[in-house]
Amino acid sequence: MLSPSPSLRYHRRIIMPSNLPNLRRLFVDARSEAEESAYSRKAFYNLAIFISSVAVFSLMAQRMASAKTITS
Repeated sequence: MLSPSPSLRYHRRIIMPSNLPNLRRLFVDARSEAEESAYSRKAFYNLAIFISSVAVFSLMAQRMASAKTITS
C-alpha cells in the first residue's frame, strides 16, 4: 500500500478546521431560542463586568502611582 504524498497529507490538515463551525452549529441547535438568548446575554454581562473591573483597577493604579510621585 502506498503512503499518501506529503501534499495530500498537508491538504487533509487544511480540511479538518472546516469541521469546527459545524460543531458549533450542533451546540447551538441543541439549545432552544430562549436558552441561546439567555446564554448570550450572560456572556455579554460577564464581558461587560470584566472590562469594567479592568478599567476600575487601571484607574486605581494610576491614582496610586500619581499619589506616590506627588509625595516623593
